[in-house]
Amino acid sequence: MSFVAAFLKEAARLGVQAAVSVRQLRRWERELPPPLPHPGQQVVLEAMFGVPLAEMGFDVPLHRVTVAVPISDPGEVKRRMFVADAGALAAAALTSALCGPRIGAADLARLRTRLDGLYATDHTSGSVPAMSKARRIEGDITNALGAASYTGRVGRELQTMLAELHGHRAWYGYDGGRIDQGRATCMEALAAAQLVDNPLLQVSVLETLVLLAIKGERTWEAASAVENAYRLATRAGAGHTVHLVIALRDANVSTHAGDLSGARRALSRAVSHQGRADTDTEVLNWSRFVGPFEVDYATADMYVRAEQPRRAVPFLRAAVYGIGGDLARNSASYRVKLAGVLLGTGEVDEACAEMSGVLDDWGGISSPRLLGKVREFQRSAAAVDSAAARECGDRIRETVPGSTT
Repeated sequence: MSFVAAFLKEAARLGVQAAVSVRQLRRWERELPPPLPHPGQQVVLEAMFGVPLAEMGFDVPLHRVTVAVPISDPGEVKRRMFVADAGALAAAALTSALCGPRIGAADLARLRTRLDGLYATDHTSGSVPAMSKARRIEGDITNALGAASYTGRVGRELQTMLAELHGHRAWYGYDGGRIDQGRATCMEALAAAQLVDNPLLQVSVLETLVLLAIKGERTWEAASAVENAYRLATRAGAGHTVHLVIALRDANVSTHAGDLSGARRALSRAVSHQGRADTDTEVLNWSRFVGPFEVDYATADMYVRAEQPRRAVPFLRAAVYGIGGDLARNSASYRVKLAGVLLGTGEVDEACAEMSGVLDDWGGISSPRLLGKVREFQRSAAAVDSAAARECGDRIRETVPGSTT
């Protein structure tokens, strides 16, 4: 029964050893006068209702009367119908106190579908259209939390979705170059994930915080985020896929800091987790993007940081050819990175051919970070005296909105 569960929950919060049975509740509801609750039950009932026990219709001995306010002449206290109060209390314990439309399992399923769809939008079309959808979903969730009625389980799921949504928006801040805004949203997402006590959701936010902190030249914060992610993942018994994501972020931090030995160690852990990822019984949505191609890409990044671009090329090629077709934005990003590294090694024709492949498949991807990489390649190609480079630059201007003229 819902009231019994609410009673036990309140007793636990108060640290009071008290319980109530369905049979006892029915006696309180039906008998006149109702049987007097014992002192522990009185503490819990008064906390739940917010009124003294005497005002609930019980005959309370003088030594157990709780005085909530000064009383000059209490007069006759009319007995409340306990059955009505109990029903109202059970509802209040499990639903929003505000009046409004009721949110149920079907509504949750629709919101979840829309929320999960943000991954597909971001991966295929970029963060700009994903952000537009995220704002609408956030409005619907916050309106539901603030104005609808729902059970405690539904309310918790709504709050969890809101925490996930903040995590999405933090990533969009990173992808859009709005680093301070993304970092602030990360902190909001972390707080929301902590409130629903979801350690793996916290890990998902921390892995984005790593990237934002690196961009913001806050290497110490990125390293701290990695350490906290490891701790939370261990506490939650996370699988190899989650640990793979953390190891890759660990490699990102070490690479950025110029600690190439640390980067190699992190990449070795990543390879180990990747080799065992197929044993995971469940892969969370936010970690589905990861795979061998991410390990190859991170390895290439390490070699670029070590000023060994030729050693990076085979890893970038492997990443480009290994990534799935449903990750269009990342695929384009990898290819632009490969094109840039090839250009840096003097392989101009091959670099421009790779960039042409990106332009062939551009398809209106709207990602400021990807656009920034294209512009960087365009500037580098403009400095090369080559017909292929000039032709590639012209094509970029024709194909990519916002590219330099």
